[in-house]
Parts: sequence; structure tokens; C-alpha cells
Amino acid sequence: MSPRRPSAGSAVAGGSRTAVTEDGVKHLRRADPVMRALIDRIGPLDEYARRRGRPTDAYGTLLRAIVGQQLSTKAARTIYERMTGLWGGKTPTPQQLLDTDPEAIRAAGMSRPKVAYLRDLAEHVLDGRLELDRLDELSDDEISAELTAVKGIGQWSADMFLIFFLGRPDVLPVGDLGVRRAAGVVYAMPEMPAPEALFELGEPWRPHRSLASLYLWRSLDNEPQ
Repeated sequence: MSPRRPSAGSAVAGGSRTAVTEDGVKHLRRADPVMRALIDRIGPLDEYARRRGRPTDAYGTLLRAIVGQQLSTKAARTIYERMTGLWGGKTPTPQQLLDTDPEAIRAAGMSRPKVAYLRDLAEHVLDGRLELDRLDELSDDEISAELTAVKGIGQWSADMFLIFFLGRPDVLPVGDLGVRRAAGVVYAMPEMPAPEALFELGEPWRPHRSLASLYLWRSLDNEPQ
């Protein structure tokens, strides 16, 4: 069977979802006294979660994630806007991106490897290796495996997609420096915890580790890039 080619508007519905739930807050307060104190200090996270959940289509979210790798939020926004200016300020469809001279994309401020990553993402979507409109039917691990098969999308990017786009409730991005740094401060550790230590620390937070991560980020007022 030949792979189904997605339309330009093919997308997983997302972006409006949030890992912030009343049940999640109750669980974290009950399961972890340190997290309870943090929640009481910070208060509701609804507005914060919505601000982080702006993207409305899966492809555009992944495209922007690649553009923003290893850049400040401000720099990522500037380069993304400059790049999308090539297509009238809109996110290009996969075919539009592949039809565009890579050097023109580089001239917008993109590195050669990132241009290659964007093209690999577009190719995965067009040939059906990455079926965006069925991602929400998969488990977190299955989604991560599908996404990380694309060049330039690692586990960190997959975790951010799961938390902020799909609103999956039980994701702990142990590779995120912000979460690790915040955990070290909030839990009064002598040093920033290693990913393995953060994983163990987060066991009581299940099945609401995404919400715990949001509170840890917020504790430093440090949104992930």
C-alpha cells in the first residue's frame, strides 16, 4: 500500500490542551510535601500553560522546535519570522519547504544542519513515515519513537511536543536543564540532579509529572526554549 499523502492542512488537533488539571494539583499536593509548598507559593498555572500552548498544528510546532534549537526565545522567534517570510509569513507546507532553495532558507538565519533537519521533517510527513494526524492515537513512548526518527528531533523536543502541544499529563523531561536546575533549588539539593536522580525524584508525581514539570519551570520563571 502506498503511503497516504497528507493535505497541507493535515494536523493533529492540539495546542489548546493543557496538562494542568485540578486532579493533578490535588495529587501533587497529596503525594509530595515539597511540591505542595511550591504549588501554594506559585498558585494556579492556567495562564502560564495556555501561553506555552499557542501552536495549533503539529507540523508547524515541530518545524518551529527545530528552528529554535539552542537559541534564546527571542532569537528563535526572530529567525522563525524571517524564515516564514519566504512564504508570506505563513508556515510552509512540507512540499513548499522542499520546493524552496535551501540557500534561501539559510539566508534567513538557519544553519546548514537545521535546513537539512527541516527538509527531513518535510520528507517524513510527505512520504507517510510520520503520520501527524494519528499521533494522538499513540502512547507517549510510541510518539517519541516516531518523532525522534526525524533528524534533528531528539528526546527533549519530543517531550516538549508531548507536554505543550498534546497536553500529555505524565511526561518528565529529565534532559531539560531548567527542570533539573529548578528541582535542585526547590528540593535543596547540593547540586543540580542528574537525569537519573530527577527520574527517581519524580516517581511520586506519577501520573501527573507534566504538571510537576510546569511548576518547576515556573519556580524559576524559566520557560523551556
